[in-house]
Amino acid sequence: MKIKLKIQQKIQLFIISASVIIYVVAIGYISLSNRKMVYQNITDITNKTVQNYAEGIANKLNADMSVVKTLSNSYLVYETMSNPEWKKLFESMYLEVYTKNPHFYSLWDSWELSAIDPNWEKSHGRYSMVITRNSSGNIISDSSYRSMETVSELYDKIIKLRKIPSIWEPYLDNYAVGVSERSLMTTLNSPIMKDGQYIGLVGVDITLSNFQQIVSEITPFENSYAFMVSYEGLIAGHPNTEYLQVELEELFPEDFTTFDILAKIKSGMPFSYISKNDKGVELYYSYAPIIVDGTNTPWSIAISVPVSTIMAKANRNFRISMIVGIIGILLIVLVIAIISKNITNPLAKITQLLKNLSKGHIDDNMRIKIETGDEIEEMTDALNNSIDGLNKKVDFANHIGQGELNHNFDLLSDEDILGKSLIEMRSSLVKADEENEKRKIEDEKRRWTNEGLAKFADILRQNNDNLENLATEIIMNLVDYLKGNQGGLFVLNDNDKENIYFNLLSAFAYDRRKYMQKHIKIGEGLIGTCAIEKKTIFMTAIPQDYIEITSGLGGANPNCLLIVPLKLEDDVLGMLEIASFNVFEKHEIEFVEKLAESIASTFSSVKINIRTSELLERSQQQAEEMAAQEEEMRQNMEELQATQEESSRKSAETEGLVEALNTSSYVIEYSLDGNIQNVNDNYLTLLGLTRDEVIGTHHSGNMEFTKQQKTEYEKFWRELRSGKVIKETTTTKANGIEYVFAETYTPIRNADGEIYKILKISNNITDFQKKHS
Repeated sequence: MKIKLKIQQKIQLFIISASVIIYVVAIGYISLSNRKMVYQNITDITNKTVQNYAEGIANKLNADMSVVKTLSNSYLVYETMSNPEWKKLFESMYLEVYTKNPHFYSLWDSWELSAIDPNWEKSHGRYSMVITRNSSGNIISDSSYRSMETVSELYDKIIKLRKIPSIWEPYLDNYAVGVSERSLMTTLNSPIMKDGQYIGLVGVDITLSNFQQIVSEITPFENSYAFMVSYEGLIAGHPNTEYLQVELEELFPEDFTTFDILAKIKSGMPFSYISKNDKGVELYYSYAPIIVDGTNTPWSIAISVPVSTIMAKANRNFRISMIVGIIGILLIVLVIAIISKNITNPLAKITQLLKNLSKGHIDDNMRIKIETGDEIEEMTDALNNSIDGLNKKVDFANHIGQGELNHNFDLLSDEDILGKSLIEMRSSLVKADEENEKRKIEDEKRRWTNEGLAKFADILRQNNDNLENLATEIIMNLVDYLKGNQGGLFVLNDNDKENIYFNLLSAFAYDRRKYMQKHIKIGEGLIGTCAIEKKTIFMTAIPQDYIEITSGLGGANPNCLLIVPLKLEDDVLGMLEIASFNVFEKHEIEFVEKLAESIASTFSSVKINIRTSELLERSQQQAEEMAAQEEEMRQNMEELQATQEESSRKSAETEGLVEALNTSSYVIEYSLDGNIQNVNDNYLTLLGLTRDEVIGTHHSGNMEFTKQQKTEYEKFWRELRSGKVIKETTTTKANGIEYVFAETYTPIRNADGEIYKILKISNNITDFQKKHS
């Protein structure tokens, strides 16, 4: 359900809501940012505090370690002195150092006997001197030999740490039993090295009571406390002394594993985390490393601060911010209410006027007067101008409704959309009748086209067995349907592939059929051109001598000529040519083009049917002819068999004659150019040559001619090639013997009667010539 609100209510609702939301978001963001900043500042202070205390404790331990390192470095002078001398010297040094550092619990050294006694052969055993105080506070010294037979646990620990300075894990005093109360303490030791070899160490025992006091005093915030942890996770300082020397894992079992505290302490890096204690109180823990120079076993000091303490100041600032925000929101609501009232009162008047307009009521008395000097007054003036414009538009619409389409109307401005719409409406009314007439004409054209296509579809179906009759029906009806004056239908005749042309199959003019013969080749005239281009030709400027339409009243040129190709796919099967005094319209041309496709398809089918009938008739005729030919062939086969027998007999006789000729005569075969193609063995024997040496040589080889002889020689070969048989007598020398030959040159013809070679037969008449000479 949509809630309807007055504009004043909307202003108060939306603006106040938006203002409140923005104000609340801003105050909330600032408060949360301030809260986060306060939290960050306090955690930074906590981290800085623990870091400062860690550095302070480290400085104290480093000062003590510096004393130990100085002593260990100065003890190498023992090599230049006897044992009693250096022991006495070292004792005096210890007493002086111990006196100047009253916080030392004890100062001691440990020497490997193998390093200071050349006669000592065991790997263990040491000499130790200890400076400490008795129960009365007096300084006493004591020296002794230790670990002479076995290695004690403490000595074993010393050996493991002997090569680098170290700070020991917290422990209870082992030297004050029966003398004083046992105190929690640690030891700083530094090795005595010679040529990289361990020979002893110097150590200082320090009670952790001073550090315990420092840790107890670290309370940067309410309910916060500090504690100190050794390298191995033992509590070395805590406000609650019951936790001293307790393992950190026992004190914080969940945090120890969750935050991997021991590993981070051993890494010597500061870290922090937040967790809850067993009472559900959220605490912030900050750890800072205590690193003694030269050692690799850092300790840490930590501060625990309740998160509620950290957030107390931030929460207080947040509450103040919210109170200020609420006061600000109330002021904004008051200001917006006053402004909305000043805006909505004039708008109420305008709204009432618009309501009247929405009901269709309009007159000159609807103008209102508001003088606020702002945009609302401008709005009122604009509305009054709109009322004046609407009154004019109403008057204009009334005149248009009465049919006065020429009534004058002036636009209020170039942006008067309604006025322009009224003018366009007037124009649309004028155009409506024109469009209606055009639509009727287009509908009539479509009806005419559809009826024509249906009519000619019937003609094509009813006359598809005779091409000439079909053409006559088409052209007669088409000229009549187009109200043309003359028409012709040409069909492609491609029976002779060497002479393809268009044949005028049927022509029609002035309601009577014209019988005439007319052939047009492809590319000839307009018909031939249209066949090549395969596109419709429509002309309104026709040459004077191209065509003439005649009647009983005389003759005249048509005003238009339409030539349409009869195409089936991309093949032209014929042409339609129609001439008329009336110029054909576009829809009539398109109608003829569509009809041409149907005519082409029908012509193709009719041609195929006619061709099929002809082929069937021809096939029957050929079957009868083949039967007669089979009988004739049988008779011919009998005659051929007799002929073959006679031919075989004559062939045997011919072979005998050839053999006799080759034996008695000299035979050579020449090409028409005079080159030797074949020669018999008699000739080769006479000449003393091989067949390969003779074949391919010319008839005139080794002959020299005069000009006259050359002319006669060429004539000789022309006559042979023309078919003349030539006989002559020649004299030839072979192997030094002169021979006389009677030679006959005979042209030889093939089965087609063409001369294809020259045969020369030579007979040796040498003896005959000698007898008759």
